[in-house]
Amino acid sequence: MADAAVQDAAEQLLYLKLAFLAGEPPACVLALARKAGGGSITPHVQNFLLEICTGTNVDGRQNFTYTTTIFKRIISEVELSSGTVIDGLYEEFAQRMLSKAKDSLLNKTNHIYKEISFLSSTHDNVSSRLISVVARLSCSSNMLEGDTGCSLWPSSLFLSEFILSYPEIFSTKCCFELGSGVGLVGICLNYVGASKVILTDGDTSTLTNMKENMELNNLCIEQENSEVLKESKNKVECKYLSWEDVSESDLWGYQPDIVLGADIMYDPVCVPHLVRVLSMLLSRDSRQGENKGKSGDEFQTEGPVAYVATVVRNAETFNCFAKGAADAKLSAINIASSAAPSNLLPYMLSYDRSSVQLLKITSLS
Repeated sequence: MADAAVQDAAEQLLYLKLAFLAGEPPACVLALARKAGGGSITPHVQNFLLEICTGTNVDGRQNFTYTTTIFKRIISEVELSSGTVIDGLYEEFAQRMLSKAKDSLLNKTNHIYKEISFLSSTHDNVSSRLISVVARLSCSSNMLEGDTGCSLWPSSLFLSEFILSYPEIFSTKCCFELGSGVGLVGICLNYVGASKVILTDGDTSTLTNMKENMELNNLCIEQENSEVLKESKNKVECKYLSWEDVSESDLWGYQPDIVLGADIMYDPVCVPHLVRVLSMLLSRDSRQGENKGKSGDEFQTEGPVAYVATVVRNAETFNCFAKGAADAKLSAINIASSAAPSNLLPYMLSYDRSSVQLLKITSLS
């Protein structure tokens, strides 16, 4: 029993650390802090958080406002409950408030840096549940100004969990993602051994940020006529792709085995263009071989297959896609339940896995 209690305490502290590094909302971080402290944010937990916040530096840049907000919330909660706030927390918070004006002048970026850590699916004990993949990402902190392409969405997390849960589907396959955003899916595809990873987006600023994220994760961005990168295992292609303008001849050279997408059904105006692009990518005459995994009939298909994760925020938009796909002779089946991925992000309390659908899309023609 004592060993189990120690393991549980260690697991809760690990979750707390990973939630902070992932930039989870302060309310979620505090909820994990309470759980780690057995119901309250104890001095031990405060000291643990202080060491993480003051000792963590993602690519040389701390999220000053984020950590200051967490400190403030902790102090307010502990004081309100007549608990003990450690001196170090008071001192660090006071120091940050004094330098707040200076920081606002030095940090005008609208991006924040996150580390998304995927745990292994082993549940025996905390020591065996190791971190399998860590993705370092520059993400938007201001979605209200339309910077959605640089944001991290639940569907992207779900699709990444799916890839890591079923690596045999993607290993040695040419994978092509539509609307790649921050590039999280591409990092996971590279990890499981995809033979080729092609990330695309139709927004130039998002594409620039995506390339920077690949560099943050030590992934080479493949350039034309680069013999060095052709021999590199850790490589991806980051391409500009406008769904409205792309032609079949533009896509012919890729011939992917697997097409992926996360939260790409966001605008009914774009849906017909998305269906057209999917239809072209999934109708390759030269891709008639069987595309199978080792997990049963669920993943066996003839020719290319697409896996698209989506949250149905607008029924009209989703129905528009379903009708367009049917008209284009595309089969779209929700496999989120029958092929549910392992929960590799248990510390992300803000992530609602149940809201995500995973569509397996194939061509019927």
